Amino acid sequence: MSGPTVKAPWLLARFAQAAVAAAAVAEVARAVTVRAHALHPLDTSESTSGRVSQVYVDLMIVAAALFLVWFIRSRRIARSLSPSPLPGSDPWAVFSWLIPVINMWVPRGLVLDVLRAGGRGAAELRDRVLVNVWWATWIGHALVAVVSVGPGQRTSLALLLVAEGLELAAAALAIAVIQRITARQVAALGSTFPVPGAASVPPLS
Repeated sequence: MSGPTVKAPWLLARFAQAAVAAAAVAEVARAVTVRAHALHPLDTSESTSGRVSQVYVDLMIVAAALFLVWFIRSRRIARSLSPSPLPGSDPWAVFSWLIPVINMWVPRGLVLDVLRAGGRGAAELRDRVLVNVWWATWIGHALVAVVSVGPGQRTSLALLLVAEGLELAAAALAIAVIQRITARQVAALGSTFPVPGAASVPPLS
């Protein structure tokens, strides 16, 4: 008797990709508005700057939540595909993104583990390069954003362009990573694939 049908989380992937893109655009708008208010407080009101910043925060929370739900779902599917156990538990796979310092490195390895579980081969080097470049742009954006803010939020235009360019690149690469992992799992599972013992992969509503 076959087990429950397992499918790659395409819908979650699409929602996560859309949320990541929206949060990245909102971050650029926030940075530009905050800098404009710092330079020309009479032309750009503080309330406008605050509203744009709040929209960014809300979208970032939604994007982070959708990404983590998608990631845990993909990780559970990867566990059923992998010939060897994936390191770490699901709670650790979530909290490693949220704990300072640890989230600078550990999640990168967890993402690579999920990618590898979909099948090793000639694409493995490309997978590693994709994840490494994504991670470098994400960390680079965070570092530039921290060091670029001067007194009164007076970020130089050059640093602003670098930070927001890295932000957009990181978002585009995150979308590509989501696409790669989900597509790999679709290829491994087929359109519908009964996996024995897949009851350990509960559906997420």
